[in-house]
Amino acid sequence: MVTDIEGGLPKHHGATQNEKLVIAASSLGTVFEWYDFYLYGLLATYISAQFFSGVNETTGFIFALAAFAAGFAVRPFGAIVFGRIGDMVGRKNTFLVTMGIMGLSTFAVGLLPSYASIGMAAPIILLVMRLAQGLALGGEYGGAATYVAEHAPENKRGLYTSWIQTTATFGLFAALLVVIGFRFALGEDAFAAWGWRLPFLISILLLGVSMWIRLQLNESPVFQKMKDEGTTSKAPLTEAFGQWGNLRWVIIALLGAVMGQAVVWYTGQFYALFFLEKTMRMDGATANILIAIALALATPFFIFFGWLSDKIGRKPIILGGCALAAISYFPLFAALTTAANPALAAAQASAPVTIVAHGGECSFQFDPVGKNRFDQTSCDVAKAYMAKSGVSYANVEAAAGSSAVVKVGSVSFTAPDAATLASPGKTAAIAAFQDALKAGLAQAGYPEKADNARIDKVAVVAILWALAMLVTMVYGPIAAMLVELFPSRIRYTSMSLPYHIGNGWFGGFLPTTAFAMVAATGNIYSGLWYPVLIAAATVVVGLLFLPETFRRNIDE
Repeated sequence: MVTDIEGGLPKHHGATQNEKLVIAASSLGTVFEWYDFYLYGLLATYISAQFFSGVNETTGFIFALAAFAAGFAVRPFGAIVFGRIGDMVGRKNTFLVTMGIMGLSTFAVGLLPSYASIGMAAPIILLVMRLAQGLALGGEYGGAATYVAEHAPENKRGLYTSWIQTTATFGLFAALLVVIGFRFALGEDAFAAWGWRLPFLISILLLGVSMWIRLQLNESPVFQKMKDEGTTSKAPLTEAFGQWGNLRWVIIALLGAVMGQAVVWYTGQFYALFFLEKTMRMDGATANILIAIALALATPFFIFFGWLSDKIGRKPIILGGCALAAISYFPLFAALTTAANPALAAAQASAPVTIVAHGGECSFQFDPVGKNRFDQTSCDVAKAYMAKSGVSYANVEAAAGSSAVVKVGSVSFTAPDAATLASPGKTAAIAAFQDALKAGLAQAGYPEKADNARIDKVAVVAILWALAMLVTMVYGPIAAMLVELFPSRIRYTSMSLPYHIGNGWFGGFLPTTAFAMVAATGNIYSGLWYPVLIAAATVVVGLLFLPETFRRNIDE
């Protein structure tokens, strides 16, 4: 290979622009895109109240998470569309387009009228904006990672691309700081009423800065070389997915690396936050601050593990992180319960809750159309209240036709047989049951909210940091590995699809799926089976089929 005299780099890598500018500009632009994307997740509780107020509280929150997940659902399609453009037209111009789409759709969310103003049109428009965000992000990440990797020296690709890997966390961190700032400045009431819109609206400023930064960049040297030689792909989709020689690596990358990386990422940074707010009943501001501290402490390790992967390889670090996650999630979240809400942990130990009911009379506690009030059977009455309270419970089968009984320790509460009652008697009976059960839970020590004074904040931060460290292990080297797996002609397209299927589908749907599993089973930890099983499967597939890539030449 022809190299320059000084750096030992391929000749076409010669100084088209400063490498630090490449990393800084690519990273900053991507930070802003992630900021836009993750605002929705941080404000899911407020969005649920504003846009899904026409359904019951549990369904509304799951709907809000589903709209959050919708942005992830279309990311693979964005990867296909923009990946193809990136391999045919160039890396730089493609991610300029994706940034514009992301910035404008985020800004628009801040202007949308609520459900109370325009009814069902509100969540529909919100969903459209969320889909636009997802399509944009599907094209952004692959472009940024490919662009940086194609500028990097062969022995520093892990280090260079790890800066791109920090951007998702920095974007989340920036969003956290903005949300925290507005919360404290406005107060919770004003923030809940209208202040939640401000983080979306200021994103238009970030869009302007991002576009200016990206416009300073030149095209990737690898792509420019292919363009000059006339060797760019004319049909990247056909080459990437229509030929088994490349398609099999797409599948292996997904199942043996990205799938596990995705669930570890979203468990450590998003599910943990939702768990603190919705299950532990910690106030949002405190939860945001604690996770922001943990992220700040963990973020440098993205760079460390990227650097380390240049020395020992990508595979052992990524699969090691997945294995540790599968082993540690249940004990870590149990410890998080004790630290975040010690009263709840004590009550669960001293007075466990059991629902004794006939399974055939119990509905799944999620109503996709928002019509079920869960008041037709005694089991539904009991479980609806427990789902709303966030208290973990076990299920015991009872004889058909018997009334559901909620046992709090040794005390029993019989749910009214709603099927035999008519309004207003049914309404009064349900209300009386709920009041009695609420009092019984309180007497047994179950708190309505986490007591801020009793939260072991040091322990919470330590546990969140441990979860974030697993994120840095799996995420730091993944961009370099994906770039190295595929040839330059179809790299943008090939790496983008498995990344966004993994992170968009397996990862993006994690909060929704996990909370639906909790609602269905009553066990606050049952949702963890989702990331645990997927992470474990990734370890098996990766060990068997995933190659090591860290010394590969990516210029061909």
